[in-house]
Amino acid sequence: MKIRSLSALGRAPTLAVALCLAAACGGREEGSSPPPGAAPTSGATVTQEPFGVMPDGDSVQVFTLTNAHGVQARVITYGAILQSLKVPDRSGALGDVVLGFDDLAGYLGETPYFGALIGRYGNRIGGARFELDGASYVLAANNGPNHLHGGVRGFDKVLWDAEPVQSGSGAGVVFRRTSPAGEEGYPGALTVQVTYTLTDADELVFDYLASTDAPTPVNLTQHSYFNLAGDGSGDVLEHLLTLNASRYTPVDAGLIPTGELAPVEGTPFDFRVPRAIGERIGADDEQIRRGGGYDHNFVLDRGEAGADQMVLAARVEEPTTGRSMEVHTTEPGVQFYSGNFLDGTLTGKGGVVYRRRYGFCLETQHFPDSPNKPGFPSTILRPGEEYRTRTVLEFGVLP
Repeated sequence: MKIRSLSALGRAPTLAVALCLAAACGGREEGSSPPPGAAPTSGATVTQEPFGVMPDGDSVQVFTLTNAHGVQARVITYGAILQSLKVPDRSGALGDVVLGFDDLAGYLGETPYFGALIGRYGNRIGGARFELDGASYVLAANNGPNHLHGGVRGFDKVLWDAEPVQSGSGAGVVFRRTSPAGEEGYPGALTVQVTYTLTDADELVFDYLASTDAPTPVNLTQHSYFNLAGDGSGDVLEHLLTLNASRYTPVDAGLIPTGELAPVEGTPFDFRVPRAIGERIGADDEQIRRGGGYDHNFVLDRGEAGADQMVLAARVEEPTTGRSMEVHTTEPGVQFYSGNFLDGTLTGKGGVVYRRRYGFCLETQHFPDSPNKPGFPSTILRPGEEYRTRTVLEFGVLP
């Protein structure tokens, strides 16, 4: 099978969450595997238990991943959702740093994609339509006239087959499903495998893998909302953000990219050095007004890195708790969203009301509306090719 790789101007198929299955890939790139025949050395464990029951009677499971330091990730089979992620602060105290709900009922209601796996296409496709090889395709319009995050019933709203896995690098869960041809308007049957792995290096790794029987757009991503001060602790405006991006993609009034790759220099979008998220979020800037804050794709600076190599996308620091998070990816872009549409109507874990900007997202991805923007890296996957990308979240503490 031919494997497609990412490039700055010519698409890469995408696979983005972690675990190399039997092959023990730990660390930001490939890590190291135990010698042949050696037993896995990771201290990470995985357990499974019921999380709830779907309206049709199907059972939803939760997998709890715990590493040697007590870092813990809980993921459920509905939407492949990251339900909880507990990491230490400066004093060593563990705290949950992702927004979400305590039970399945919360996720079955109207939510802003808390913790979910997004597909077939993360972000927006303008006019909910595209042309491919001379044929026109109409997608589900679920964001005004546009298509957002896979449509009305995207990958975030389906039950995934799942099984636990362990290797020398950590413990994880492999999620699998086949999206049938025509689902939400997409051509081709798409076979998807996504692995979430927690390593003893305090990394949460996402590996995405997909193949198709007909040409189709694919752009998978993970949509967790983070608050490194702790879930429900308040807004994220004092978090310090660095983005490894000299350009971004401006949007029109419907938040669809115009096709321009604009420089960040001299704008509120310049995060090449650490800046508080809230420092310029109220600037008198047309793009800030259109997004209601930040809701934009940033073009990552890849330097001399090859198309399939990891690069640093972002770093976030929370001064009060000392928690930090780095995002490394093989993807060409990252969507930075500052939680502008959280409005106090949702009550999350522990009874906390989620108000505006109580969380932020860093969604590694190909660019929005790429099927309609020939100048963007292609998101078209064809039969015989393999979509493969990886994203790694690395957690630490400040001195």
